[in-house]
Formats: sequence, C-alpha cells, structure tokens
Amino acid sequence: MLVTGLCFVAVTALVKYLGPAVPPQEAAFLRYLLGLVFLIPMIRPMLNTTITPRLWGLFATRGLFHAGGVMLWFYAMTQIPIAEVTAMNYLSPVYVTIGAAIFLGERLALRRIAAIFVALLGVLVILRPGFREVGPGHLAMLIAALIFGGSYLLAKICADEVSPLVVVGMLSGWVTLGLAPFAWAVWVPPTLYDLGMLFTVACFATAGHYTMTLAFRAAPVTVTQPVTFLQLIWAVLVGAVFFGEAIDIWVVIGGTMILTAISFITWREAVLKRRAITPPTPATKV
Repeated sequence: MLVTGLCFVAVTALVKYLGPAVPPQEAAFLRYLLGLVFLIPMIRPMLNTTITPRLWGLFATRGLFHAGGVMLWFYAMTQIPIAEVTAMNYLSPVYVTIGAAIFLGERLALRRIAAIFVALLGVLVILRPGFREVGPGHLAMLIAALIFGGSYLLAKICADEVSPLVVVGMLSGWVTLGLAPFAWAVWVPPTLYDLGMLFTVACFATAGHYTMTLAFRAAPVTVTQPVTFLQLIWAVLVGAVFFGEAIDIWVVIGGTMILTAISFITWREAVLKRRAITPPTPATKV
C-alpha cells in the first residue's frame, strides 16, 4: 500500500507537470490509449468469456461515465493543488456507500450515517465556502469523485458475473472509445515528450493497481486502508516542493476527516461480517 500510494501520487504529479500543454480530454484519451498495451495478457480471457447483452450494457454505461470522470479529473489537475485533488478523491468510497444504500439495498446503520456526515463535513473544511473561492476545478473534482464511485458500484455488479480481468479490460476499452470524440474535438498534435509522459502515467497507474491487488491479498482492508493517509502527506509535499503550492492545513484536516470516516465504515463492515460494499480508497482510482 505504501508503493501504491507513491504510484498514484506519481500519476497526479506527472499530470500536473504536463499541465495545459495537452487539453485534458486529449491527455486522458492518450493515457488510456497508450495503456491498452497492458491489456494484452487479458485478451484471451476476454475472448473466452460469454458476455450477455445486459453485461455489454453495463460495461458500456460504466465506461462512458468513467470517461467523463477521467476528463474532469484531468481538468481539475490543471486548476487546483495536488493535495486538494487527492483529499477530494477520498470522497469516492463515501459516494459508493450512499449509492449502495440507494441502489443495492444496503442498510445504513446510525454509526455509518454519522461517518458519512463526518466525511461530508471534511469536504466543507477543504472547500471552506464563503472563506475562499470555490472554483471550477473544485466542482470538477467533486463530480469526478461521484462518477468514480458510481463506476465502482457498476464494477461490483459486473464482477459477480465475470472475472476481474474482464471487468478491467472492458473498462479500459470503453473509456478509450468514450474519450476519443472529445479528444478529437480539441486535438493538438502531441510531441514525443508528451506521449512519453502520458505513457509513464499509464505505467504508474497500472503499477499502482497491481501493488494494490497484492496488498489486498496479503492483508485485510481494515489494515491497508489507513495507510492511504500517507498518500495525502506525499501529495502535500510534492505540491510544495515541486510546484510551489502552499501547504494548506485545512486540506490536510479535511482529508483526514474523510479518510477516517471511510476507515471506520470499512472496519464496521468487517466487524459485522457484511458483504464488503465500501471500497478501500485507492480502488476507485483511474
């Protein structure tokens, strides 16, 4: 999980470093297009899987919505500090918990409702409306986190019927297709440097998902979840050292509140032996 956090912070830092040189829609498309090389081992399992029309619909819906979330995430990276993007991305599991109650019939006990309230309060601490300007980047990140949460719920449904490899492969394929027309509309010829940077982003993202899988196999989620707090610390340090972003203690406090709430919900699910609904923080990432 330590390596996973470093990989995802590296993804964020590289996208931030690339900046607006490549439009967000195009950058997101190229990240997924270049990342398709990692799907080669998945081709055979995908071809050997019988996919029903219902599953095709779920895969397409998830991929197209996820494409919108990815574009918003890339846009937010050009508008707001790395630490704020990282802290607000912690919201995705909270959205999953709420969505599971609404759409999957998951029961919300009073303690879980209180934890959700703490997480939403953490968002207010980060944004501090009325005390600072809440810009388009913040709104984009709030919506992106919501979309990633919905994407995870759809993945949860699909994973009950086909292997995780197929779920991951279908997501990558559909997101690439969904991003293509938006990238074409704003296309700027990328340089070899831009392509190299975005391929590196794809490498770090893939490595992060792989090490996250190893962590989940080695230890319970209740053990690995709190470690993701370090990702916020690293994001704050990277933003300050490499991008000259001021260290905002309110962002750290708000992010801590959100992550603490998620960790509590995850722990309660483990104690009560429920079917895990609330995902660990990194599981909803790009």
